[in-house]
Amino acid sequence: MTPPPAPSPDSAPSPDPDASSSDPSSPPTEDPRPGGMRTARSLVLVNTGEGKGKSTAAFGVALRARARSWPVAVIQFLKSDEWVTGEQLMAESLGIDFWSLGEGFTWDSADLGRDQAVAAEAWRHGRAVISAGEHRLVVLDEITYPVNWGWIDTGEVAEAVRSRPPGVSVVMTGRDAPGWMVDLADTVTEMRKVKHPYDSGVVAKKGIDF
Repeated sequence: MTPPPAPSPDSAPSPDPDASSSDPSSPPTEDPRPGGMRTARSLVLVNTGEGKGKSTAAFGVALRARARSWPVAVIQFLKSDEWVTGEQLMAESLGIDFWSLGEGFTWDSADLGRDQAVAAEAWRHGRAVISAGEHRLVVLDEITYPVNWGWIDTGEVAEAVRSRPPGVSVVMTGRDAPGWMVDLADTVTEMRKVKHPYDSGVVAKKGIDF
């Protein structure tokens, strides 16, 4: 009998145990993968929901991609370049192109009109990065917020992601991902908050939250 071909570098070596809905108290004994599995040139991922971990998960994908020698870009739509975050420090040390192009929290803003203009400019940059096709992974961090506020043209974002070069994968993060974004994505993960220290008055912790 001829052995099956070895998986390609971009294919998964084993099934995702989270994809199975078997009894959680017992290890799965049946292969959950459907027939006719195939590889994809690129994927669109959306991390949404009110729970913590949307950006964290996106940065995990970015680190994984960079470890595979992929060119990676991150565009942040809310965080300012005046902020110094652990993810940016780590990403830049690994050669990830990282742009924090936002104006910070809207409740701290003295001019939301300026914030909107800055978000629009961040999107122009993000769209150019995607269409250039020079990065195999592009993370649009916190993009759902300016999209939902009407600061960025929804049609432009959808079209840029839909018509992206074949080898470019995109990760989009933020609460309240709109329906078109969910429909466009290959993978959608909704983070559900069970507990968060902020609710008991604990501020964000360096090394854990930023």
